[in-house]
Amino acid sequence: MASGSARCIAPPSRRSDSRSPTTTRSRVRAWSAVGLAFFAVAAAACGGEDSSSSDEQAQSTTTTVTQAEVAPADCSAKVDNRFVPLTSVKLSIFRGSERADEGDEMVATRVEQRVQEKTATIAGFPVRVVQVKDFEGGELVEQTLDYYTQCGDGSVWYVGEKVNDIEEGKVVSHGGQWLAGVGGAKAGLFMPAEPKVDETFQQERAPGVAEDRSTVVADDVETTTPAGKFTGCIRTKDFAPIDNTTEFKIYCPDVGLVREELTAGGSELVRYE
Repeated sequence: MASGSARCIAPPSRRSDSRSPTTTRSRVRAWSAVGLAFFAVAAAACGGEDSSSSDEQAQSTTTTVTQAEVAPADCSAKVDNRFVPLTSVKLSIFRGSERADEGDEMVATRVEQRVQEKTATIAGFPVRVVQVKDFEGGELVEQTLDYYTQCGDGSVWYVGEKVNDIEEGKVVSHGGQWLAGVGGAKAGLFMPAEPKVDETFQQERAPGVAEDRSTVVADDVETTTPAGKFTGCIRTKDFAPIDNTTEFKIYCPDVGLVREELTAGGSELVRYE
């Protein structure tokens, strides 16, 4: 996803090159995005608090992650992985804040993601389409279409995204856009069927455009947002080597993404249905 990315799913972090986009896409694709203000809410993970340190963020590396390929014939547009429940959660809204592109000023953000009724085919993969709109200070700054497919073992794969970067109501660029099968890009593993602590997977595999990867750093996490209290969640550390940025996300069963922590700011789920 364009850099910096959050959602009932969350495309990998949304990148600064895609905005100038968001989560930021992300941004995250973002979700990430692919950011929204991170509120001080208690979250316990494996007996500890849900918190990140600058030291932990500084430990990101650029190690290449290898993973198995998947065949389009083994995949479906029905995406019902418990951490990416696109068949049941059709709308997710996030609010928060993040640092403005220029200076240290924080700007209010809102992300709306809607699962579309239509499906599509990308590089032979049948995909579910998710529309994501990113707002900063009430202004629409990015709109994307994200493509997901679920394969036979229950894993969810990210097959690409179409990006519109918007300024003053006009599309000005398509930063961070990629599709599997184009320019050497391949589908990336967005969420394993049964994610395990210390497992790392390459969510985006578009050389030179989007190369985000995610590592599960905690399970059995509890967290609370304005949308409710959630248990049995996982926490991931997402690294975007092209931008050298790190963010943390929390995904919860039957809901999807509920929280995103950026270096400055973050986001939390305020509504889903």
